Amino acid sequence: MIRVVVVDDEALVRSGFGLILGAADDIEVVATASGGDALDTVREHRPDVVLLDIRMPDVDGLTVLAQLRALPDPPVVAMLTTFDTDEYVLTALHSGAAGFLLKDTEPDHLPQLVRTLADGGVVMSSKASRSLLRTHPAAGGLAAVDEEAARVERLSDRERDVLVLLAEGLSNADIGTRLHLGTGTVKDHVSAILTKLRVAGRVQAALLAQRAGLLDAGREGR
Repeated sequence: MIRVVVVDDEALVRSGFGLILGAADDIEVVATASGGDALDTVREHRPDVVLLDIRMPDVDGLTVLAQLRALPDPPVVAMLTTFDTDEYVLTALHSGAAGFLLKDTEPDHLPQLVRTLADGGVVMSSKASRSLLRTHPAAGGLAAVDEEAARVERLSDRERDVLVLLAEGLSNADIGTRLHLGTGTVKDHVSAILTKLRVAGRVQAALLAQRAGLLDAGREGR
């Protein structure tokens, strides 16, 4: 079972996400909380995944993210937002969030997105990511995005293939299946990609893939 905690200032959002995710056979919403109770709730229930509202009146979502990331065994955290151009999202991604979900995401899609997060994948709306990078190119410490995106040119063809699938949210195992590679080989490629792009993790790599237009090129080639 994938254990999930939903943190949002609106009770309706908490209950809605709880009902939708709780209907999946492999997902259990072990608790919901407002921002002020988030840290204690996560410490008590030790979830695998936390869905965290990025804008809350009692405590800022970025503050809660930092608190959760500082835990000895932190959960995977994805941010919840209403706006697809919320500048706080890029800051959160740069601070260790594994992705973000729009609150109006289709209910049928939510369980699979949580499974992707639990499996180590990146969850980002491609459309929303492009809007964010276009509207707030300097947010989240990504002021040099053009120079960083140029590093994509240093990747081999196989590394680019892996980067595109990584940016689409696939786990290492799923990337291996798609490209007919062993999981160990995929891990080696991901490590090389992060080194060549000079980024700290999969989310930053996915953002650079967006900036470089690799996802659009990949779709045109299919």
